[in-house]
Amino acid sequence: MKAHTKTTQDSLSPQDALTFLKEGNKRFISNLSTNKNLLQMVNETRDGQWPFAVVLSCIDSRTSAELIFDQGLGDIFSARVAGNVVNEDILGSMEYAVKYAGSKLVLVLGHTKCGAVTSACKKVKDGNITALLHKIKPAIDRASKESNGATDDPVFIEKVATFNVFEAMEEIRERSTIISNMEKEGKILVVGAVYDVETGQVEFFEH
Repeated sequence: MKAHTKTTQDSLSPQDALTFLKEGNKRFISNLSTNKNLLQMVNETRDGQWPFAVVLSCIDSRTSAELIFDQGLGDIFSARVAGNVVNEDILGSMEYAVKYAGSKLVLVLGHTKCGAVTSACKKVKDGNITALLHKIKPAIDRASKESNGATDDPVFIEKVATFNVFEAMEEIRERSTIISNMEKEGKILVVGAVYDVETGQVEFFEH
């Protein structure tokens, strides 16, 4: 496996970029990772980087995007924050990725059994964690409208994790004219997904 070049990045469509991640996850759950010479990839990327996607994921130690999508050095931008929530810095990073660095895909990746989502459902308040968890409240409200379950119920919490991905996608489109315009022009895709920490499988939400 070789690192991407400007030529290979330019040749990709947004759908190609999504396919790369889907195929990578299939390899991951089948334990068939591609052969990577990481030191060679260091050498190949020493003069520049051409990632084909930017992934917003949680800081959870089980959700490393490079691993679960079987990607190498220089393949993807990885933005990580507890609860995979959106803020101004995340948006700016994504805008840089797609407008100036040539990435073709924006992926919001949530996951099952998320500690941040669970804490938000339990209304945890402590230090700066309080403000972060407040960003998950729209997903809790959305899940509450569709369910009568208790907020500490595991099924309800997983619904919130999924809705939190949808909320992030909507927020990205609403708050970033750069990303929304590029998506409307067909230059990029904005996609959501949830990673199952028990199986390693990623479920994609393309629409």
